[in-house]
Amino acid sequence: MSPYHREVEPYEVRQATGADLAGARSVMLDTFYQEFGYGYRPEWHGDVIDLDGAYLRPERHALFVAVKGDEVVATTGVRATAPASPPHPTWLAARYPDGSTAQLFRVYVRPEHRRCGLARALVDLATQFVARTPGYDRLYLHTDTRIAGAEPFWRSMAAEVHDARDGDPITFQTVHFEIPLAR
Repeated sequence: MSPYHREVEPYEVRQATGADLAGARSVMLDTFYQEFGYGYRPEWHGDVIDLDGAYLRPERHALFVAVKGDEVVATTGVRATAPASPPHPTWLAARYPDGSTAQLFRVYVRPEHRRCGLARALVDLATQFVARTPGYDRLYLHTDTRIAGAEPFWRSMAAEVHDARDGDPITFQTVHFEIPLAR
């Protein structure tokens, strides 16, 4: 059994296997269409089409899932990917270089399974993975604060690095965070 495993009754929260990929992809795509309202965008979501190549095969990447019975109900991914500039500021990309930066992706929970501690458990496992993986110095993420509950959730677990909100309700209202690594 992987060291990245925990029980959150009645859920199992663990590192994903190939058998979990279809369910994880379904959670992600449903989030894009039903929660975010803009659907699948190849320029942003290429990892979702090739979850195996993005998260399972690279040794410093990982995908974590929460499963209830045989159903994947939540996801979190880790990749050795720095924030891109543009769209993010140049100084931010320089602070989080490729290779030594782990970035959290796809922290999604199906609506009917929220408020059960799944996102926190998944992020905890992902943080442990990053802390134990050689070569990572920092764990970075960004979130769109228009998503209900996203900003208070991340503020409870991470330190704000940059608030990029511009006041325009149509554009992304992004806040960038770093999660401390306990070593």
